[in-house]
Amino acid sequence: MFATALALTLLMPMPRVATPGDGKLAINEDFTVAATGVSDGRMDRAIDRLVARISRQTGIWIVAPKAGGASRATLRIECSAAGPAYPTLGEDEAYTLDVTAQNATIKAATIDGAMRGMATFVQLIAEGPGGFSAAAIHVEDRPRFAWRGLMLDVARHWMPLEVVERNLDAMAAVKLNVFHWHLSDDQGFRVESKLYPKLQQMGSDGNYYTQDQVRHVIEYARDRGIRVVPEFDIPGHTTAWLVGYPEIGAAPGPYELGRHFGVFDPVMDPSKEGVYSFLEGFLGEMTKLFPDAYFHIGGDEVNGKDWTRSAAVQAFEKEHNLADNEAFHAYFNQRVLKIVQANGKTMIGWDEILHPDLPKASVIQSWRGQKGLAEAVGKGYQGILSWGYYLDHLSTAAYHYGIDPLGGNLPADQASRVLGGEACMWSEYVSAETVDSRIWPRLAAIAERFWSPAELKDVDSMYQRMAAVSLQLEWTGVRHRANYAPMLERLAAGQPAGPVKVLADASEALGLGPRARAQRYTTLIPLNRLVDAARPESESIRALEQAAGRRNAEDVSALRRQFTEWAANDALFQPMAGQDGFLVELKPLSKDLSALGAMGLKALDYLGGGQQAPAAWLSTQTAEIARIQKPNAEVTLAANRPVKILLDALAKK
Repeated sequence: MFATALALTLLMPMPRVATPGDGKLAINEDFTVAATGVSDGRMDRAIDRLVARISRQTGIWIVAPKAGGASRATLRIECSAAGPAYPTLGEDEAYTLDVTAQNATIKAATIDGAMRGMATFVQLIAEGPGGFSAAAIHVEDRPRFAWRGLMLDVARHWMPLEVVERNLDAMAAVKLNVFHWHLSDDQGFRVESKLYPKLQQMGSDGNYYTQDQVRHVIEYARDRGIRVVPEFDIPGHTTAWLVGYPEIGAAPGPYELGRHFGVFDPVMDPSKEGVYSFLEGFLGEMTKLFPDAYFHIGGDEVNGKDWTRSAAVQAFEKEHNLADNEAFHAYFNQRVLKIVQANGKTMIGWDEILHPDLPKASVIQSWRGQKGLAEAVGKGYQGILSWGYYLDHLSTAAYHYGIDPLGGNLPADQASRVLGGEACMWSEYVSAETVDSRIWPRLAAIAERFWSPAELKDVDSMYQRMAAVSLQLEWTGVRHRANYAPMLERLAAGQPAGPVKVLADASEALGLGPRARAQRYTTLIPLNRLVDAARPESESIRALEQAAGRRNAEDVSALRRQFTEWAANDALFQPMAGQDGFLVELKPLSKDLSALGAMGLKALDYLGGGQQAPAAWLSTQTAEIARIQKPNAEVTLAANRPVKILLDALAKK
């Protein structure tokens, strides 16, 4: 059955119910769409985007997509109500989708639900012997969690408007519905304030969003059923604020923008009434700019050193019977909460704001562990899980997929207070050129964890479908694949890039922790080395691992071809690397890849010939694998894994 063979390998997130049918719906130049029931500008624009996506994906010019009326439409969308003016927490996103050989129908209670159905429909389109078609299927679907987000840090490294837009398009494609916009940190303040203009004038290096651009992003997200939740981190991570307004800091200043990364000492001074006057004005301005009901105040990683060094702060703590800096921070959060609530918003903060004196009206976003989330919901707070979904660590998709927002067997009443989860893309080690490759396609697997039933845990199926969705996401405009070849060509500096690509395909980039330990980075250092081009996970290496495990005739041929290429690559790479430039640091890595190729070929010979590998040879190669596994030039040679599988098989003979 066509749908069984193909359709279910294309869908991510996997729907709650997906029943393959018989046949397929042809997609050609006569494709038409009609919306019935409630329709408005958002629906019209969603249909326009759907048709444009199908045209890009298929190369088919669809002549008159809205002609012919509902009864003759290829795709009929039946929508009961428009839904709220802006996407809101907990709105109805359910839909049904039926595809037959004759037509397709999406039914939804709201326009946002209809858009989720459109996202599923377009994933079903694939090319076959008779051209493009969508597999026959019956889908009944709704999200598991109401809060399914991506946090993007645009403060540490600036992300232009087009980066935000294309990632919103990709988010919509996998049914994410919250864009958490981290807009200020020690390295940059990224939004225009008309009330306090020195925030962006002195705290941004000239890179910030105007208020009109913010409104554009909010409308762009709204059109895709995505909420925009801003974050302005206070009272710590505020160096960029204090450059222009040192009077609100706990130390006298002057302050300079942060160029390195980590936890900084500069912090606001909650003992000054002027700080609250400042925040009343600023938060009043920003809460009017952002329509969402939730507003994030950060609150993380306040080391308190400037508070301890301040005689005024210490005197204030003593006068107000505040036992320590933690209590002082809680006092600040209570004051800020009142300002946020006075502006009609619900306050969100990271784990550190959790304190016995914090009112239950606040939402806790847990980044330090599931235990912290369990503690928050156990005490009556609503919570969001981000621990386990830190994309900047460059963990595997399988790791992220194995983390559940409800991990820990929470009682039903506490589980009901878990709103959902957010993946986090912190930007210490990404640029506008590389950020997409650090988000996608792994975020699609996380999106499935937030949307689909908890019982869906098959990692092999996840990887198969993630690979398909990774290709589909290119049609949304994200450049997680498109930027790869140009970066490698730049590394090759005018020489043939093939040997560099062989090395990059066999490598995986290291994430936040190892790169932070290198202590070489500032906001001014270009991110243009192999570690920046290499992917977090190598798709080709994963395929080789599977082949090494199966070792049928076809697999062995594929392994032998790849090992031969690795073995020969160093002879091509070393001359082009020269004595300076980007490639010099990769010379040892290239030699190790060549050694792995030779090792893999020899292992295949032993396995294919039915011979017992000499114990001394096995011991030597195992030691070499252990050495090669260690990072070099801030990447790891993932190529060691399929070779190690073969060595392990030999050791068991």
